[in-house]
Parts: sequence; structure tokens; C-alpha cells
Amino acid sequence: MRAAARQLMKVFVTRRIPSEGQAVLAQAGISSVQQWDSDEPIPQSQLLAGIAGKDGLLCLLSDRIDKEVLEAAGSTLKVISTLSVGYDHLAIAEIKKRGIRVGYTPDILTDATAELTVALLLATSRRLPESVEEVKNGGWTTWKPLWMCGYGLSGSIVGIIGLGRIGQAVAQRLKPFGVKKFLYTGRHPKPEAAAELKAEFVPLAKLAEESDFVIVTCSLTPDTQGMCNRDFFGKMKRTSVFINTSRGTVVNQDDLYEALVNGRIAAAGLDVTTPEPLPTTHQLLSLKNCVILPHIGSATYATRNKMSVLAANNLLAGLKGETMPSELKL
Repeated sequence: MRAAARQLMKVFVTRRIPSEGQAVLAQAGISSVQQWDSDEPIPQSQLLAGIAGKDGLLCLLSDRIDKEVLEAAGSTLKVISTLSVGYDHLAIAEIKKRGIRVGYTPDILTDATAELTVALLLATSRRLPESVEEVKNGGWTTWKPLWMCGYGLSGSIVGIIGLGRIGQAVAQRLKPFGVKKFLYTGRHPKPEAAAELKAEFVPLAKLAEESDFVIVTCSLTPDTQGMCNRDFFGKMKRTSVFINTSRGTVVNQDDLYEALVNGRIAAAGLDVTTPEPLPTTHQLLSLKNCVILPHIGSATYATRNKMSVLAANNLLAGLKGETMPSELKL
């Protein structure tokens, strides 16, 4: 009994999480869980108070776990589990210095994000939100030869920035649409993945110049931050469509706005922005040729539940000193 009591560890969860993950934590019996019981982000003051003296933290992508939070946690914090594949919200250098282990949730959201990327591409290129609005506001009067025309995938060249898991899954889903050729760019060639897709590895500039559709699915790194800027958009075709489902800061949004307003590119679809949420007064939201979604790439019930289960299991394994199902190697 005393041994069991000694093993009971303290955990802080920064948000309501899907029920399946919640059940994993509750049934494990190795920790006492304190939770911010809301769907809205936890205030900084509550986060600092809640993390104090905890052994484990389960957080979300929108929670900035910086030096201040780590210092508030103190020396007891052993593991951080983030319910996300991205980890740019974590102060990795500080976490590594403190010997804290980190779990994350890759792979699980690949299919859902790839599906959403294709949906966003089609909605943007075929002007679906604009068309729906025309039906609602009386703009649909009669059939007109060029009214609401957009751009199709058949016979097109698709350029993918970042041919990782999600990039490959997007390409596989686009193949049946009759894409003529895939181009891709990244830190290095991926011959096996490229062979299956018959994709060509090219420099970023060539991808911009030749692609009818540019899809960004890369990770956020110092090299990719702000990569899609005025120079990049200036190289794209005037009829090309730009899609970003990676990270908002990969794109210079002022430069994107300028490119869209001036007809430098045809249209853009974004599932990620800077900041998130994007203010309702933001200039990009005034454009008909820019479709913006509220970061819903992984938003299927099945995917979010699986992510929460993996995040919970990562946390529990870290608390027990065991191998995590998905540990970020620091």
C-alpha cells in the first residue's frame, strides 16, 4: 500500500481532451490528475500555478511551454506529452537541459491532414466557398460560360514542399485526379517515396516556377520559416494555386496578400495562419480568392481520439520510466 502511494504521481492537463484519452489516464491508477476543465486555452497564470510541483504535463499545440513555465514546474517535472505532431511550442533547448522527456503524436494524423489538404485545394481552386455565397446572396442568376470558373487538377503539375508522411499521403490522393507530374523539394531527396509517385526532386525556385498547384506540408525549421515570401510568390505562375497545411510562419502573410491582390497568383488556401486564431479584421479575410480554415487538419473524431490516447500513453510511460510509444528524441 505504501509502495503504491509512493508511485502516485501528479499530472497537469492543460485542456479537456477527447474521452478515450481521458479514460486512459483515469484507468492507469498511477497518477492524480489536475486538469484545466475547458475547451478554451488556459490563462498563463493558471498554467503557472497548475504546473507547480507536477511530475508530468499533458499539453496542446496552443500551450507555449517556455522557460517561465518550466521554472514554475520546478525540479519534479519528468515528462511532457504534447497532443500534437508539431513541437515548436515547446522550449526544446530548456527542456533538454532539464532532462525532461517529451512525447508527441506523429503518424496518427497523417490521413486526416492529407484528406483536409485535398479538400482545401479543391475548395480553393474550384472556388467552392465563393460559389456557395453566390447561391445564398442571389448572385446565381443564369448559366454563364465563364462564371465561377477555376482550375482543375487533370493534366496539372503539382509541387509539394516537404515530401514527408503527409506530403506523400497528399500526393497519393491526388494521383487519381490525373495529375501529369509531381515535383517536390526539401532538405534532401527521398528516392523511394519519389519513385512510387514518379516525383522529381527540384530546387524551391524551380518548383515555384513550374507548378500549377503548390502544396506546403513541411516542418517548421529555421530554414523554412518565412520561406514563402514575395520572391517565392513572384516566381509562381499567375494561374497557380497555393495551399498551406504545415505551419503559419512558413508563409509571409503580407507578401501573400500582395500576391493575391495584385494577381501574382490565382488563389490561396490556408489551414494554418499567424497568429491563430486569425483576427477577423485581418486583410487576408477580405479576399475572395483566399480560403482560410481554423487549423482543422486533424479534426476527425477518430483521429483526435487516437491522438489523445497516444498522448496519454506517452505521459504514463514517461512517468514510469518506460519506453514511450512516440518519444521525441532530443
